[in-house]
Amino acid sequence: MRTLTDPIGRSFNVLRVSLLDRCNFACTYCVCEDELNTTTPKSAVLSSDELIDLIGRLHHLLHLQTIRLTGGEPLLYPDLTKLTKGIRQLGIQDIRMTTNGFLLAKKVVALQQAGLRSINVSLDALSESSFYKVTKRTGLQQVVEGIIAAQEIGLEVKINTVIMAGENDQEILPLLDFAFRHRIKIRFLELMGMGHLFGDTDSKFFSRQAILDRISSVYEIHEQVKKCGDTATYWCTSCGHSFGIIANESQPFCADCNRLRLDCQGNIYGCLSSNTPIPLREVNSQQGLEAGLHAALGQKQMRFSGSEMSMLTIGG
Repeated sequence: MRTLTDPIGRSFNVLRVSLLDRCNFACTYCVCEDELNTTTPKSAVLSSDELIDLIGRLHHLLHLQTIRLTGGEPLLYPDLTKLTKGIRQLGIQDIRMTTNGFLLAKKVVALQQAGLRSINVSLDALSESSFYKVTKRTGLQQVVEGIIAAQEIGLEVKINTVIMAGENDQEILPLLDFAFRHRIKIRFLELMGMGHLFGDTDSKFFSRQAILDRISSVYEIHEQVKKCGDTATYWCTSCGHSFGIIANESQPFCADCNRLRLDCQGNIYGCLSSNTPIPLREVNSQQGLEAGLHAALGQKQMRFSGSEMSMLTIGG
């Protein structure tokens, strides 16, 4: 296979796998309630064996360093433990997951034993009212219990918080204090124009600078050097804690993007801004797989321009 890099040196060494496009939450930045009834039929979702086979073939060509399991909500995937173990047996040791955390406390031990190393938990509020306003569900306490359970057994845990003006921006400092108190990394995310928010984020957009202004009103902070390939820039406080901000709009990080996305039906995407799926489910030859990867690399852009795909479909 000829070297898989684009003109500015980008390639793929991280694979984000959207296991299914179902979720037990209905977060306002991700989905409209109506979309929850338009998910892919279970018969069309790749089985764990199919996923392991396809990930293995991609790994053979790309020498993947990291697999991140996403959704929808990955904890709803029936063979998640088997899948995790199968990925580890491919020789990929860095297996991570992004979850809403509602079912985490019940499943985290088995997942760690299967090979899971790291978990990002979406937690957008610490007050019941704000939590419900964002997720349209109850269950804050279960999510917090999942975070603590994952931390207690030694998994690396991060909190992801999407900040929206007028919905949960008042939660920035309480969440920061919670993360500092429990020594958990937290990243605040700018709102992304995907799915039902495509082209319509202005009314809820809360910028990186606005987040920093809120935090610096309480803490003295210092920006750290961003690592190549990272989505977040981190700041340290004078008391030794740190937090990150993923500022897709204010500070695009596309120039060193190393991520490839695989959806639950076997399609790959080289960029969130691309709505054109590249089907690999029925591709059996190495030549066909290489062609698909080169097409995905050609989708990469220099700035996220929004997407008609929902995060429910591709995991963000």
